[in-house]
Amino acid sequence: MEEQSYIARGRTDAQDRLVAADDPLATLQRRCGGEIPGTIAIPELREQVRKARRTNLRLGRTIHAFDGSERIKSWMEIVPADEQSDTNTGCSIGIVTWQASEPPAERDDDAAARRDAIDDALAELHARLGPDQRVLTVHTEAEDLQPLYTRMSENLGKVWTDFVHIEGSQHAQPLHWRLLDQARVMVDGSPRNWTARLIPIGAPTPGSQGFELYLIANRAWVQRTQRRDRRAEDSASIGRDLTPILRQPIARIVANAETIRSRLAGPLGDEYSDYARDIVNAGQHLLSLVDDLTDLEVVESDSFRAAPDPIDLADVAQRAAGILAVRAQEKRITIAAPPTGTSQPATAEFRRVLQVLLNLIGNAIRYSPEGSTITVSLGSDGSRAHVSVRDEGPGLDEQAQRIVFNKFERLGRSGSGGSGLGLYISKRLAQAMGGDLTIDSTPGEGATFTLSVPAGH
Repeated sequence: MEEQSYIARGRTDAQDRLVAADDPLATLQRRCGGEIPGTIAIPELREQVRKARRTNLRLGRTIHAFDGSERIKSWMEIVPADEQSDTNTGCSIGIVTWQASEPPAERDDDAAARRDAIDDALAELHARLGPDQRVLTVHTEAEDLQPLYTRMSENLGKVWTDFVHIEGSQHAQPLHWRLLDQARVMVDGSPRNWTARLIPIGAPTPGSQGFELYLIANRAWVQRTQRRDRRAEDSASIGRDLTPILRQPIARIVANAETIRSRLAGPLGDEYSDYARDIVNAGQHLLSLVDDLTDLEVVESDSFRAAPDPIDLADVAQRAAGILAVRAQEKRITIAAPPTGTSQPATAEFRRVLQVLLNLIGNAIRYSPEGSTITVSLGSDGSRAHVSVRDEGPGLDEQAQRIVFNKFERLGRSGSGGSGLGLYISKRLAQAMGGDLTIDSTPGEGATFTLSVPAGH
């Protein structure tokens, strides 16, 4: 290795430890948490050194790293010692180029949206509030929140703070929503501590169209009961029993990985951000399977009934598009939602309609090509109100359209395509609300899924 052709150099031993290095390589090694001598702390460099030593081949590669404040891009040449007829069994490292640049800063709006999405995943109670913070709808599956759910659902129209205790607050309620967001609350009947999140809806004045209320617990709820004998007919309750035990630990894994991935806790190298993204994707897939299993039991239960209320399909569609906007942006997909000011009255259960639309738009994102557009449109035919989701994907032939709503049907897709339950559950939910879910598609021209529910006034 000709020293004059490099701006700096280093040397490793047979255990792939960096035993000598010039600056700036030495400084990067230490800023990445390593020592000299010590294990190479730069993941891409460590991998290439191992490869060069094992294959006994000279390698030239661009190495990317992050030193805590700057992104580093460097062309390095790695030469096994054996190739030089040297008694040393390690490698020589020569740095040809070295570029340092500032990492791109995440916009405040993007960071806030990610925090809201994390809290949404962790929340064990979701409620829709009006602009005056009065409860419109509420949902929870947490066992220790059932007394609270009963009180709130039987007293819709009351301010949500009437049902909880705000820690350290002696003021008349409700306070301004910004003072209540992230407040610590206590709930009668629950041994856990809770944090309240208020997510404003509406623009340009936040909260002009109401709020989403999330209650997030400080720990998971684990029911300690004696094991009971199960009869054959109880075997279908696995989802109901496992969901409260599994959901929050998985959600916390996803939330922590998302915090790492989005660098909310501080700077991080690209390679570690990619690892965190894999954890997020795997965790979200597992969460969706747990949720699908629970929903399957619900919709197939003889006692399942929807709880319709007057809703605005335009508002639900805009909300669903907003929730999935970040996922769509990652594939450069545009979601064309109904414009602000649009209205389509309907009679249906807000939470269930939102669940169906999230499934339809999520599927459209998953199977649409990059750079395409997903269009969410509204309509009515007098007795029915409609919301349609149209994508620009590969479309489905007649045979596929006949079976697309079947249980566990994934149309031959593999990998992270879901459980094959989403459309089956969505159709059952639509029918329970007195409506239907249909498909219209031509191969090569995309697909349009249409949810219809009774029209409102």
